[in-house]
Amino acid sequence: MAKYLLLKHYRGAPAAVNDVPMDRWSPEEITAHVRYMHDFAARLEQTGEFVDGQALAPEGAWVGYDGEGRPPVTDGPFAETKDLIAGWMIIDVDSYERALEVAGELSAAPGEGGKPIHEWLEVRPFLTAPPTITE
Repeated sequence: MAKYLLLKHYRGAPAAVNDVPMDRWSPEEITAHVRYMHDFAARLEQTGEFVDGQALAPEGAWVGYDGEGRPPVTDGPFAETKDLIAGWMIIDVDSYERALEVAGELSAAPGEGGKPIHEWLEVRPFLTAPPTITE
């Protein structure tokens, strides 16, 4: 088994087929989308492939260490994850091909009008061993 992170992006990926921002969906469309996500996770739990997943709120800030007791907070000018990442899911599957299959199905969550979004998801494997340097 190998773990993969599936990232749902607000922007940065190619446009989705049903590319209407969630803030323009009806309450019923949002409910249908959230239900799909929960049902999808439940199916993966039954196969032992679901590890965790969360939707992210749009609020957030960058924080860095700048000495004892002084954590500065800044909002830019760089791209922030709160602007890019809508949510994530961690899966534990038998192969990379299965990770792609799961991501493809997750991509079909309903959006505006109940039509599948067909959004692009980023599939990232967890690092299982330090990279080998060959020099």
